Amino acid sequence: MSLNDTYTLSNGVKIPVIGFGTWQAPDGDVAYQSVRSALDNGYRHIDTAAIYGNEVSVGRAIADSGIARHELFITTKLWNDAHDYDSARQAFQTSLDRLGLDYVDLYLIHWPNPKHLRQNNQWEIGNAEAWRAMEDIYQAGKARAIGVSNFQISDLKSLEKHQSIAPMVNQNFLNPSDQQSELVQYNQQHNILNEAYSPLGTGKLLSNPVIENISQKYNKSVAQILIRWSLDKGFLPLPKSTHADYIKANTDVFDFSLSADDIQQLDNLSGSAGLHLDASQADF
Repeated sequence: MSLNDTYTLSNGVKIPVIGFGTWQAPDGDVAYQSVRSALDNGYRHIDTAAIYGNEVSVGRAIADSGIARHELFITTKLWNDAHDYDSARQAFQTSLDRLGLDYVDLYLIHWPNPKHLRQNNQWEIGNAEAWRAMEDIYQAGKARAIGVSNFQISDLKSLEKHQSIAPMVNQNFLNPSDQQSELVQYNQQHNILNEAYSPLGTGKLLSNPVIENISQKYNKSVAQILIRWSLDKGFLPLPKSTHADYIKANTDVFDFSLSADDIQQLDNLSGSAGLHLDASQADF
């Protein structure tokens, strides 16, 4: 494996095995320099979202990098305020305009159940309408792949009742403390790629003594061990950093793999950091 390796989505599209996350990278110099650093260090997969508020800076970094568009894989996401057909189409165009792109490689529904749609299961209708728009965007060639984020099994089953095209990706909060094993297995059984955002547990796992001990064994950082765990699980991790040294270091994960015993030690950390993200409880 290398940073240039890819997974193959259910529609045959190739997606780089590691993506660079931009959540909480403020618009302006921080987001711009972070993405430029990632691209300079070999990343070709950049993940952003409308709600991150940094699509303009991400797009500017992509343009200034001079890297050919076909060499890049760009993801963005539909926010909660656009869960109907027309609004979803307009939101997608707004994201394209902010990014300065003619198409994206992956477009995701960011959350399954916006707070304002939770009464009387309106969220289900909202997802169906948003997905109908995304299917049309996909069929028009404006997104090379479509998928979802933060969807649980019940959300996926709900969407199945309405979809003509199945999601190709489900991006979720995945790390040794929150492994969501049933969801991961369900995605695998339905040929939906598991993307792992916050693979470092939003930083809360970086001081875990078990992982620190494993990192010493491999002469790797804790972050590198966690990213490698995601890869060894068959996930697509999306590490994020705004520090050039860490951005570079997070790519140095291809010259080793974890032993079965070490993977088991990490698996045993489930729940250890009290990390769990439940979309149904999100206050937005």
